[in-house]
Amino acid sequence: MSQNMPIPMLDLKVQYAQLKDELDAAVMRVVASQYFINGPDVEAMEQEVAGYCKTKHCIGLSSGSDALLISLMALDIGQGDEVITTPYTFFATAGAIWRVGAKPVFVDIDPVTFNIDPRAIASKITPRTKAIMPVHLFGQCAEMDPILEVAKKHNLAVIEDAAQAIGSEYKGRRAGSMGTVGCYSFFPSKNLGCFGDGGAVVTNDTALADKLKLLRNHGSQPKYFHKLVGGNFRLDSIHAAVLRVKLPHLDSWSALRQQGGAHYQALFAKSGLGNLVQTPKVVQSRHIFNQFVCRVEDRNSLRDALAKQKITTEVYYPQPMHLQECFAALGHKVGDFPESEKAANTSVALPMYPELTGAARERVVGAIVQHYRATGRIPSTAAA
Repeated sequence: MSQNMPIPMLDLKVQYAQLKDELDAAVMRVVASQYFINGPDVEAMEQEVAGYCKTKHCIGLSSGSDALLISLMALDIGQGDEVITTPYTFFATAGAIWRVGAKPVFVDIDPVTFNIDPRAIASKITPRTKAIMPVHLFGQCAEMDPILEVAKKHNLAVIEDAAQAIGSEYKGRRAGSMGTVGCYSFFPSKNLGCFGDGGAVVTNDTALADKLKLLRNHGSQPKYFHKLVGGNFRLDSIHAAVLRVKLPHLDSWSALRQQGGAHYQALFAKSGLGNLVQTPKVVQSRHIFNQFVCRVEDRNSLRDALAKQKITTEVYYPQPMHLQECFAALGHKVGDFPESEKAANTSVALPMYPELTGAARERVVGAIVQHYRATGRIPSTAAA
């Protein structure tokens, strides 16, 4: 491919072009119906996503962040309670816990997978602990069996933050289907994205599903009579219609992501870079590579070099939750969670989406080789 062509992190225009007629028809069907909130498309989407995720129930919601929030509300977690989670995650994970008045209790990550280290959870459980919130980061499931085991032993709920992982699997079980509830984001950049903010909660608990449906509409049943104080967490019908078009393609997109991840791994293996770039390790049975996140010691200079070649990269995430200003009251300091801090300082995400070409990946890795060759950290004979 041309060395002048930009390589973005994600190109949604390619996906849209492939599905344009179906997507346009779905949106216009909703427009013609004038049924914009909940309604038939939301109900159908919920059934289809529940089937895909192998759960009894799916509740469509306004965002992945709200999926986490409403799950905590439905489980009556609030002031004075504690929820164990990871400090290396998107803000919504810890933010939802804080918003209901509970305390996020952090556990460091496994350096191999970036996911919460299940071996460190038990020591953080107190009489105030009400739930564990593991995150399936970058499309690879956390080590769920020991998490579920310790949760069962202490009678704790498990809220799976599967915002980046719909379709990924742990020992044959779908992300989101293993805990008390599973939370998804349908933000446009996710592996299954709608045309704006959207999310869902899945569960096998019918009573809890009914409560979630109540809470998403201000706790109202019937209209204007409020059993609970909920919120406006409803999903727009247009987003549900878009998701219904995309869902049948999700497995093929995941396969392309996996192929792309394997191609990246093969390119790095023969690149001569050695340990200068540590690529992701596939531990669970189905890693769907929502992101392809590597570790490098000179992240800023590498990103600058790639940017000069019009290759976009991203950092997920530059500051762990325990060091965020808004959580200063928790009293954490640098060094409290060293693996999360190391990940925050060394991680870099390379372009990854189903339609990304092999030639583009070759150019990305070639540019990385050129960078390290120019800085004298690998011999000039290394592959480019």
